[in-house]
Amino acid sequence: IEDLYFKYFNATKALMDDKNHDYGEAWRDMRVSSLTDLILMKILRVKQIEDNDGKTIISEGLDANYMDMINYAVFSLIRLSE
Repeated sequence: IEDLYFKYFNATKALMDDKNHDYGEAWRDMRVSSLTDLILMKILRVKQIEDNDGKTIISEGLDANYMDMINYAVFSLIRLSE
């Protein structure tokens, strides 16, 4: 299980690095409640993907949505500690 944990940890960190490169650290200017809203939107998107039996046309898959949720949660923890 540890190998799988680090596989997804590394993939989630890489996704964060890529998005921070593309968008900058815009999350630093956001309220925690706004980050919470983003997590809720991702949850709704996951439910929608599940309702479509995992099929998506143009959006990211389940794994990317879960990784986004993790990163938004980490950003929230950072904001709470500032």
